Amino acid sequence: MSASSPTYKALEQAGVGHQADIETLLEAAGWNDDGLIPAIAQQFDSGEVLMMAWMTRQTLEETLQTGRVCYWSRSRQKPWRKGESSGQIQMLHQAWLDCDGDTLLLKVDQTGPACHTGRRTCFYLALDDKGAQVDTAPLMSAEALYGNS
Repeated sequence: MSASSPTYKALEQAGVGHQADIETLLEAAGWNDDGLIPAIAQQFDSGEVLMMAWMTRQTLEETLQTGRVCYWSRSRQKPWRKGESSGQIQMLHQAWLDCDGDTLLLKVDQTGPACHTGRRTCFYLALDDKGAQVDTAPLMSAEALYGNS
């Protein structure tokens, strides 16, 4: 769906406290051709942006029901419960859909590093017009994070 989705268009003028049905919202959400929607994870108390991953309707529903964040692994083509192999889990505090219903914002409580590189955040490459600079060191090695893989 796009910005022209009648479901999301109707919410543009809704007042604070207006309730919307989750089934209707998810049906009208902007899932891509693969049934995915981008999800941005942000540390709930500091506001630090941790990572971006993809969710299916099923992984979003699981996340909302259980409180433990579950994404969709495009490389493995299966649900990926954050921290299932590293122990660095994400617990959901709040979730939002954007105004078009095509992007999620997840406020989470991240245990340890969010990035597979062992860094707290996946966003550690600071860009300018000349290139990129690594601006944070890993909190732990990939070996410590995942074992000898």
